[in-house]
Amino acid sequence: MDQTLNPVLQILVMMSVFSLLPFVFCSMTSFLRFVIVFSMLKTAMGTQQVPPAMVIIGLSMILTFYTMGSTFQKMYEMGSIPYQKNHDIVQAINEGSKPLKEFMLKQTREGDLEFFVEMTHKTKPKSPDDISVWEVAPAYIISELKTSFEISFIIFVPFIILDLVVANILLALGMFMLSPTIISMPFKLLIFIAVDGWALIVQGLVSSYN
Repeated sequence: MDQTLNPVLQILVMMSVFSLLPFVFCSMTSFLRFVIVFSMLKTAMGTQQVPPAMVIIGLSMILTFYTMGSTFQKMYEMGSIPYQKNHDIVQAINEGSKPLKEFMLKQTREGDLEFFVEMTHKTKPKSPDDISVWEVAPAYIISELKTSFEISFIIFVPFIILDLVVANILLALGMFMLSPTIISMPFKLLIFIAVDGWALIVQGLVSSYN
C-alpha cells in the first residue's frame, strides 16, 4: 500500500470520487451539449412531453459514450497503471484525469480558458500540463453552453418562421381565436420528418466532436 496516504483516507477519497462521477459526466463530457440541444429542439417543436425527458437523457448518454469511448478507455488505462503499481489512488486519479482534460481543452475557447487560468496563476503556464483539470472544467462548461445555444438558435429559426407564416395566414383569414401553435405543430412534425431531422441533428452533433 501507499505509505504517504492512510488506507482509510484512500477509501474516503475513492468514495468522494464516486460521488462526483455524476457531476463529472453531466458537466465535463459531451453529454452537456447533447442534452441542451435536444431539450431546445423539443421546445422549438412545441411538443411539451414528446419525446419524454428520459428518452432525451438516454440518447444523450449513449451518444456521450459513443463520442468519448476512446477518452474513457485512455482514462482507465492511464489511471490503472499507477494504482496497480503502488495502489496510490490519488496518483491514479491525477493520471486518469489527463485524457479528460485533453478532451475539454480541444472544445474550450481560448478566451474562456485564459480568464480562469489568470485568476489562478500569477505567471502564464508554459504548457497545458501546468493547468489543472479543475481550471479547465469551468472554461469548458461556459464554452459548451455557448456552443449549445448557438446550435439551438440555428435549430429554432426554421420553426419560428413556420409559426410566423401560420400566424399571418390565420390573421388574414380572420381566425383570431385559433391558436397558431396548434395549426403549425403538424406542419413542423411533417417537415422535420421529411428532412430526417433527428438523423441530421445527431450526425451534426457527433461530427462536431471529431
